Amino acid sequence: MQQNLKRIAGDNWGISQTHRWTLNKTVIERMLAHGSSAWCLNLTFKMKRKLSSIQRPFLLHISGAYCTNPTAALHTILGISPLNIQLQFEARFTSIYRLRIPLPPIITDTQPQDLEMKATDWSTHPSEHLKPNQMSFEDGETYIARKDILNIFTDGSKTEHGVGAAFCVLTNDIWAYQWSAKLNGNNTIFQAELTALHDAVIYASHLPNHNTSKIHVDNRASIMASSNSKSTNETDRKIFKILLTNPRIKVSWIKAHAGNIGNARGDQLAKDATQHGQSYSHTKLPKPHIKGLLRKRMLKE
Repeated sequence: MQQNLKRIAGDNWGISQTHRWTLNKTVIERMLAHGSSAWCLNLTFKMKRKLSSIQRPFLLHISGAYCTNPTAALHTILGISPLNIQLQFEARFTSIYRLRIPLPPIITDTQPQDLEMKATDWSTHPSEHLKPNQMSFEDGETYIARKDILNIFTDGSKTEHGVGAAFCVLTNDIWAYQWSAKLNGNNTIFQAELTALHDAVIYASHLPNHNTSKIHVDNRASIMASSNSKSTNETDRKIFKILLTNPRIKVSWIKAHAGNIGNARGDQLAKDATQHGQSYSHTKLPKPHIKGLLRKRMLKE
């Protein structure tokens, strides 16, 4: 691979440095990272030196620098971390997220049981689907006040104060009920939207059977995920199962910040929940959270 890179790029000719950098990250580094979770978790000094000697010629070819330049300077100039630290980062992530092996507190205080994992089994039978009119993705669908329909508006919010989820219920032009909760500060806005939709669906499922409920969501991605029977997200699966057994509950997309009174109230409730909402600990930490912690540790090293 080193010779191949040398054939297509010299010190002042051939493909650009950007393309060389990309080839290194997407091809060469991926080859060296193969199986790193099995052998790179606890590196010896000898292994670190070996990985550094493998990486150095590539750094010289990418930068076009003189062979007398120190390796540390090449790492800094190109923005490429030392290979042993990069591979150790990937090994740690695989261990805690995929293999579910706890890491020492000195590396991270997040444990496998705190993380949101993908579901692997079947959630429902493949032949089971939602009713065609249960999900609506029409762009800009407006709210219509009707006495025979209970309108529920959901929203999620993430600010510098934290993460909040909320929903409110409008019936006969009267605010009949509202709910809000404060999630972990490391949860994502998508998790907040799903949490609000999940609790709104539970609320609607407990209403008398003669009531038709329409849940308005301003996040289209959460509706699409919840309507997918093959989703690997636990919250999505719970929502799908409830909707499957309650065809009178309908979910529709509504345009955000379009002057809709219900959406505006839900948005305000979610923002207030980021500071004053009741604690909601059922939602686990997302995958990017542990990656962020390990990346900070890598940069510190």
